Amino acid sequence: MEDQKENICVEDADKKKSCAESEKEEKPRQVKPCGPEGDSETPSPSVRSEFSDPVYKEIALANGHINRMTRDELRGKLAELKLDTRGVKDVLKKRLKSYYKKQKLLHSAESGETDTYYDYICVVDFEATCEENNPPDFLHEIIEFPIVLINTHTMEIEDTFQEYVRPVLNTQLSDFCIKLTGISQETVDKADPFPDVLQRAVLWLQEKELGIKHKYAVLTDGSWDMSKFLNIQCRVSQIRYPQFAKKWINIRKSYGNFYKVPRMQTKLSSMLENLGLQYEGRPHCGLDDSCNIARIALRMLQDGCQLRVNERMHAGQLLSVPSSAPVEGAPPPFNPHSRN
Repeated sequence: MEDQKENICVEDADKKKSCAESEKEEKPRQVKPCGPEGDSETPSPSVRSEFSDPVYKEIALANGHINRMTRDELRGKLAELKLDTRGVKDVLKKRLKSYYKKQKLLHSAESGETDTYYDYICVVDFEATCEENNPPDFLHEIIEFPIVLINTHTMEIEDTFQEYVRPVLNTQLSDFCIKLTGISQETVDKADPFPDVLQRAVLWLQEKELGIKHKYAVLTDGSWDMSKFLNIQCRVSQIRYPQFAKKWINIRKSYGNFYKVPRMQTKLSSMLENLGLQYEGRPHCGLDDSCNIARIALRMLQDGCQLRVNERMHAGQLLSVPSSAPVEGAPPPFNPHSRN
């Protein structure tokens, strides 16, 4: 649904506003202690003391040296350290910087920090009904509900969930939708409606003891899965928006901020290519898309990115979560009540 999601953000006037607001909220960023990565920003007074620390001085010197290395030199050093050598030059630089920073901080006062905020990350990438040229009032209904469960401690995909969903408004899939997603009319005709599928998805999440024993977060490729598809689907199904999905990690924002790349380079295909990865499976299959998004998330975690919630829904509107906000895991998953 990547191309369709891009069209939605362009066609929907309200979503354009929320997307713009999200970008505005992302720009005023406070300089973090990791500033010695060679960035040109001047640290704020509250952070300047960090730069007088001998550890951060060493990190700054190492980063300056890394910035002057060629791609071949970067790959050689990464190979020497038994690290992944795939990816474009900027990705390789970030990977090497993160490695040296982590090694230096292991013996500093910050060594007690964890590498990740969550025990598990649930990657979701819905497939929904669509037309080749969606009219402005087209109501997208979810027809595939996949979840890919990442264990951030083992750094592996631990389990997956996938079910198809029967639409109730646009019961006949368009030829475009069938060709795009690979989902047949027979498949959705045999599927259960969304409330039943959501109930089983919630049960699957509960069996993992997420939100109770384990801290977790939802992760998506962009804003549309939660702010558009799930939001519309809950209205169509006359159920309340599930609490556990009200905040999520938009990996496009995380990727762009971490690797310092423009938004145009944060499409799924571009992220994979820049990381030196190839798409595995069938494009626009929800489960395959989710697995590939999970591979990007794992690569980012391995490169030192601390993925955290950066978007949320409030009163039906898409909002950004500032980096200064407290880090919280999603609440225990429960089946939402009816709107009636």
